[in-house]
Amino acid sequence: MTTIDHSPPALEDLTATALRAGLRRVHVLAWRDLADAEAGGSETHLDHVVRRWAAAGLEVTVRTSAAPGLPDTEERGGYRVIRRGGRYDVFPRAAAAEVSGRHGPADGLVEFWNGVPFLSPLWFRGPRITVLHHVHRKMWPMVLPEPLATGGRLLEGRLAPPFYRSTPVVTLCDSSRREIIELLGLPAANVHVALPGIDPWFSPAPHERSATPLVVAVGRLVPHKRFDALLSVVAELRPRHEGLQVVIAGEGGERPALEKQAAALGIQDCVRFAGRISDEELRSLYRRAWVLAATSVAEGFGMTITEAAACGTPAVATRVAGHADAVVEGRSGVLTSSRAEFADRLDAVLADADFRRRLSEGAASRAAELTWDATAAQVLRPLVARATAGGPSSR
Repeated sequence: MTTIDHSPPALEDLTATALRAGLRRVHVLAWRDLADAEAGGSETHLDHVVRRWAAAGLEVTVRTSAAPGLPDTEERGGYRVIRRGGRYDVFPRAAAAEVSGRHGPADGLVEFWNGVPFLSPLWFRGPRITVLHHVHRKMWPMVLPEPLATGGRLLEGRLAPPFYRSTPVVTLCDSSRREIIELLGLPAANVHVALPGIDPWFSPAPHERSATPLVVAVGRLVPHKRFDALLSVVAELRPRHEGLQVVIAGEGGERPALEKQAAALGIQDCVRFAGRISDEELRSLYRRAWVLAATSVAEGFGMTITEAAACGTPAVATRVAGHADAVVEGRSGVLTSSRAEFADRLDAVLADADFRRRLSEGAASRAAELTWDATAAQVLRPLVARATAGGPSSR
């Protein structure tokens, strides 16, 4: 049984109910902030949700780790951002600040669990929810050396979940929900789905489509995104597609290694690493691309897939939780289960203009089904339900 509801109450109605239940001041704990140089889909999702909560009348404070060049405190999108602590000590420091009331009282708490949890059920007794985009099990050995990777898997998979058994958990799609239930052992009734929306600013512009084959990939340059696999596929397909160009947008620690790999494969002249780009540049890339390539081994949803879809660009993606919901197989793109299949399907999409046109039309229609207003309401609903029920949230 799924907990997804495609027709949630309007956000304004939910907010009115929250205010009547005393849920005015909402504190949000997250690892990183949208302005952070390493921000990705999780931070984009958070910003879209909480700025809508703030516009609807809630007082929202977001607490994250500090980042070079960013102020400790600022106002953005109607909500307050507080950045203190390093990448790892942000977890105990944020918990201590909440317990002491250093950032003011909170009527409700939202914890974004991004690999390492804040363990809010241990110290917050008011209404609370946890947002968990996906299970990180496959990612730990890609981002940490042993024995830290084993420790991360143990913390996420066995030590932390028992504390969250009575906490409402919100995730991004049905496939991620199934993984959370099966791999973390959390009760199915407590795991809710809120599909990410798409800003209507992302829209098709057929006249901008590149005249020559253009593949675009977007994301942080980190191991689990597997941009190295994409580069090997590009080297294989390049002789079959005259004028093939690839643009990889995003920044991260893997960039030097990826640039070195592109040179070793002899494709440095057809691959461009664009770094972190503006929203305008991103939309232009989506509109010009023939296809979006998504090679991750783990994703909560794949918002770059649906953003590209809103611009009429289909995706060739790995068949992992998240991608399996972001891509409607055969309608808005194709899913692949191996490196060889990825190469074959990307080859087919690039070679067949009619197939590509059908996928483009399906991608745009799929994207039209997703809105951030609905997402904000779906994420808020379990928190409002806890506040309306009254009393602390027990473990």
